[in-house]
Amino acid sequence: METVEKKLKRSVVKRAKLEAIKEAAKKGPATAYLKNVPTSPRKMRLVADLIRGQRVSHALSILKYEAMHPAAKLEKLLLSAISNWEAKNTEVKLEEADLYVSEIFVDGGRILKRLKPAPQGRAHRVRKRSNHVTLVVDRMPAKEKVAPKVIKE
Repeated sequence: METVEKKLKRSVVKRAKLEAIKEAAKKGPATAYLKNVPTSPRKMRLVADLIRGQRVSHALSILKYEAMHPAAKLEKLLLSAISNWEAKNTEVKLEEADLYVSEIFVDGGRILKRLKPAPQGRAHRVRKRSNHVTLVVDRMPAKEKVAPKVIKE
């Protein structure tokens, strides 16, 4: 008799793919989001640029002593991302992990439009901006060992 391979339903294959994606998401980088922060995106980006690509310990010290007011919110967000990473990677100690800020970006949020009285019965529009911040923390990639070049004379 011939062996007959049973063809799987499309829904079964789809469910298996989704399970594989969920399993892969349980390891690796951790993400933290901060939504509707009542600060203009431009001010938040100035502080975000300071910590992009930095090691986590160095980024925390930068944010702790930064004078601009978005730094306090980003410090709290970074601590949240570290906590998310610890929850994902329970078998690795935080001290041995060598974490760094792999991605951080600031998007514009909703804009509240208000009116401010102006001279001669007019009104000027005041746009109160907000932003959304996404921060990704990951382990430092292992550096490849390169053999030094020997120069022959």
